Amino acid sequence: MENRSDELRLYDLILQNQDLHFVDTATGRFWNIGEIHQSVRIDDGQGLCFIYSDSKFRSVKVFLNFLDSRYTIVMLSAQLNEEFKGQLEQLYSPYYIYDPERTAISAYKSVAAAADITLFQRISPVAYYIHPDIRMLLSTSGSTGSPKLVKLSNKNLVSNTLAILDYLPVQPSDVVPLNVPVSFVYGLSVFNTNCLRASTIVCTGQDILRKEFWTDFKKYRFSTLSGVPYVYEMLYRIGFFKNDHPDLRYMTHSGGALSQPLTRLIAEYALQYDKLFYSQYGQTEAAGRMAYVPPADLLKKNGSIGFPTSIGRFEIDERTGELIYYGPNVSGGYAHCIEDLGSFEHTGRLYTGDIARQDEEGYYYITGRKKRFIKLLGIRVNLDDIEQILRNAIGGGTFICTGIEDNLLSVTHLDNTLDEAVILQVLRDKLSIHPKMVRITYLDNVPLTHNGKIDYQQVAAML
Repeated sequence: MENRSDELRLYDLILQNQDLHFVDTATGRFWNIGEIHQSVRIDDGQGLCFIYSDSKFRSVKVFLNFLDSRYTIVMLSAQLNEEFKGQLEQLYSPYYIYDPERTAISAYKSVAAAADITLFQRISPVAYYIHPDIRMLLSTSGSTGSPKLVKLSNKNLVSNTLAILDYLPVQPSDVVPLNVPVSFVYGLSVFNTNCLRASTIVCTGQDILRKEFWTDFKKYRFSTLSGVPYVYEMLYRIGFFKNDHPDLRYMTHSGGALSQPLTRLIAEYALQYDKLFYSQYGQTEAAGRMAYVPPADLLKKNGSIGFPTSIGRFEIDERTGELIYYGPNVSGGYAHCIEDLGSFEHTGRLYTGDIARQDEEGYYYITGRKKRFIKLLGIRVNLDDIEQILRNAIGGGTFICTGIEDNLLSVTHLDNTLDEAVILQVLRDKLSIHPKMVRITYLDNVPLTHNGKIDYQQVAAML
């Protein structure tokens, strides 16, 4: 299987799907992939292109055209705080920027690249070397504006996409909503797989809590839904699983663990109404999805991440219990600045940071997390980044961030005079984290490890 991706560009595979259409829900117009091809004027050069995607049609159109170019694409969220956008742009000096949220950017000029597309082009380009294998850069932390980016090659993207199509029942007649942001690796993976085989991709730019999404759901007759745990929790709350939805064939999940009771409910719903539900496990460093649970095994192996896809394999470190993944979709390392773009590491090995076990039938289960990350609404967030942002915004002090079952952010502080509303405001303004996702605790002292560092495990146990 690995050889399938050696000579194929992801864009060329997408272009081969001549029946592929994209729906611009703002206008109701259908665009064939042939109409989108070379529809945005781009200089014939090389460099970085920042795409702040909102998953609406124009963002998709820009992305596809740059995917056909020689530019290295950096996918970021359009909702990223403007201060963080500026910091990233200053650090990486992209040649092009697409941002539907801004009308002007310092050091850039506006360029009409199509009748409906404006790009920002750097006035004084900065020359630097980018390794030819770096096709795309994705953030490891969806909302903190971290400069740490994952280097992905064309082979990473293609091998991952083809492996997912080995098990996922995508059909040429499928109608697919982009309700998972394309700037997020899971959303990008959903986009890629369906571009290769489905017929219609609906660029909603809406989440499931907006009535416009459900209007589109009925109007365009969605045949599939994808979502992080939060999406399925919301679907449960609004009563989605109480009724059949005849056009819906299958659903997929990734971006964190579903609770076992909810998994059971969805599995029973799928059995009752003849649907398929795919629970999946993945990471940005592997271009998306690495493992899945066959739908027939959901009830029997509730809580499992299943097996690796056809191109990969797992191994558990005997000393640490950490899950290690091997496959051609493993990225080429990280970039923290321009200088890091000159290299690409072909290791094929990923230390996931997750602690795992394997049962007697070979199914894998995640039992803990080694690294300092949590997933809020399916977006991986670096807890160390959040602590630094709080220190910078509030003027020093100690902030200790931990996760509560991947659903909530816990912030512990030591200042009994601090107005906790200030913390909530910083998290909302800087990171778009809703106060309902945060639990704040005051402690008069902090437990430390033997070497004088904060004992995060003990802090979490105290909450």
